[in-house]
Amino acid sequence: MKTLDQFSFQNKIVLLRVDFNVPLNADGSVADTARIQETKPTIQYLREHGAKIVIMAHFGRPKGKVNETMRFKPIIATVAEVLGCPVQYAPDPIGPTVQEQIKQLQSGEVLLLENIRFYPGEEANDPAFAQQLAGLGDFYVNDAFGAAHRAHASTAGIAAYLPHAAGLLMQREVEELSKVLTTPEHPVVAIIGGSKISTKLALIQNLLPKVDKLLLGGALANTLMLANGYDVKQSLVERDLVDMVKGLLSDKLLLPSDVVWGEDRILDIGPQTVAIYAAVIKTAKTIIWNGPLGMFEQSAYAAGTLGIAQAVAASGAYSVLGGGETVSAVHQAGVQDHISFISTGGGA
Repeated sequence: MKTLDQFSFQNKIVLLRVDFNVPLNADGSVADTARIQETKPTIQYLREHGAKIVIMAHFGRPKGKVNETMRFKPIIATVAEVLGCPVQYAPDPIGPTVQEQIKQLQSGEVLLLENIRFYPGEEANDPAFAQQLAGLGDFYVNDAFGAAHRAHASTAGIAAYLPHAAGLLMQREVEELSKVLTTPEHPVVAIIGGSKISTKLALIQNLLPKVDKLLLGGALANTLMLANGYDVKQSLVERDLVDMVKGLLSDKLLLPSDVVWGEDRILDIGPQTVAIYAAVIKTAKTIIWNGPLGMFEQSAYAAGTLGIAQAVAASGAYSVLGGGETVSAVHQAGVQDHISFISTGGGA
């Protein structure tokens, strides 16, 4: 992985891929600027080193078509405020207009391209589109860790056509996650929640050989509970995976021993499970957490996730967590300052 300090950016055009997929309030204002804040060190570094910065980012899932509700123009003022510098806007990332805008850029100036996902070539990782993007600059820097697992034109394809490096956020994410996945201090406890086992199956299979205990919760645990003979009633399950997940059941993997019901559906882990999981967490030296353990956005079903957040914070272990909902839960519990590293990478 090449890093920024290996290059000279003076008077060079740097295409910087970031993750500005921010949540919005009903009035269209930015609800949480964390993702913009996270990219600030890289942008500051590039500005201080004389780069002309062209930002590429996505917002929402417009599916390769222009969607007026997913334009970047309304958030430009917020981006400029957070970054502490003026930000210019290019309504079209391809064509003569943007080329002229880039030509006018001075060292240290910032230009934000329109939502890159308005183009079908982005998510298709179309080489021709990647080449068009690459033609706009001299260097490519990827600081979008939250989108790095997706092989899109602006996250993967473009790197074939330009000298490239990881941004400071990407570098830190990779270093921190390598630490917990390759040389962690044992005992290692992983906590995996969320709604669908299918989306976390690879993660669980990858973690099981590396951890000492794996604690499951959220709706994804229902499929394993069903495989283990538990009556889950009307709960969300993926029945086509029941036979497959039986192979995951082991002494290492803990399932909820009691649950909180709502209209015949499991919506949270129960107090007994919180106590059992908290006791395991207390023994950990390293903790990896991805996904909430119940429908925590409703206060009636938040006790499980918030209880686990408090246990992780109190453990004294080196803790890494990721996933938008997990991050929200930790903030809701007010313990974010007691987590060692909060990853921007979602389920990435």
